[in-house]
Amino acid sequence: MIQWPPRLQLAQLPTPITRLDKYSEQFEETVIWVKRDELTGTEVSGNKIRKLEFSLAEAKEQGCNTLITCGGVQSNHCRATAILGVRLGMKVHLILRGEKPEQAEGNLLLDYLAGAEITYLPQRQWQSHQDLAAELQQDYSSKGDKAFFIPTGASDEIGLWGYIAACEELKADFERLEMVPDYILTATGSGGTQGGLIVGSELFDIDSKIAAVNVCDDAKYFEDKVNEDVTLWKQRYKQSFDSENMSIHTIEGYVGPGYGAAGPEVFKTIRELASSEGIFLDPVYTGKAFHGMVNELHKGENGQLAGARNILFIHTGGLFGVFPQQENFEF
Repeated sequence: MIQWPPRLQLAQLPTPITRLDKYSEQFEETVIWVKRDELTGTEVSGNKIRKLEFSLAEAKEQGCNTLITCGGVQSNHCRATAILGVRLGMKVHLILRGEKPEQAEGNLLLDYLAGAEITYLPQRQWQSHQDLAAELQQDYSSKGDKAFFIPTGASDEIGLWGYIAACEELKADFERLEMVPDYILTATGSGGTQGGLIVGSELFDIDSKIAAVNVCDDAKYFEDKVNEDVTLWKQRYKQSFDSENMSIHTIEGYVGPGYGAAGPEVFKTIRELASSEGIFLDPVYTGKAFHGMVNELHKGENGQLAGARNILFIHTGGLFGVFPQQENFEF
């Protein structure tokens, strides 16, 4: 019996699963299914809200009235935190990696509209962002506020619960559909969704392999990150879990020009899925991961998804990230 920590009900759950009949016609034996986690909300959509249900509950438990978090200028996580903070009556301070753009678009526009305080930190100084967060916590404390820090993507031992809980939902999905996929595949950028799926699939006895396509860094980074998060999760919540034998399968080769930037093949894949199924991906996370999945499937027995008959793709959201990159689509 799992002893769940405090949780706020913030997401629209359960999310549906869609079978991609038309898109899957290009494969002889494989059917792609999509877990529609872009439908966890409208303004607060995607995978981050599942993690934030636990992170923000912890902030409330600690008596905090302010949230500090960080990410890229077009961070889905920061946007979700900014809006949820408003809904919960909490101040939000965002530390965004990069320079302030001339015009606020996409996620950044929503950050501003939601009233978040924003500090920009140049890429060359990003390694010091946690130090800056600690300074901000002290500043808020001196003003009589108590600030709770949430790391990038809410990917830590607290946020790990988000996709552990999602696996309980997936277990019910598979029983209803009378289908257990050979693979559950997700994009990974900060490791929390990937780690939660790995742990949750074990706890809920889901007989699917977990695979992730990295959108930044490399497989070694995510092996270390998932191991670190799971170790801290076991310690903090006194969980007995065999982390020594975890299978951390990260499919490399699809980062492209770098985090937040994608090549023309990704934009082509985004358009193809939208025009065949009416499902929209983003160029930062889901577009890269979906493109990587499709490319590996086309490799057949030489690909990293060889033998897969059914694959469940976790759609982690990101629609607002499409608009700042619209010039990359060819029409």
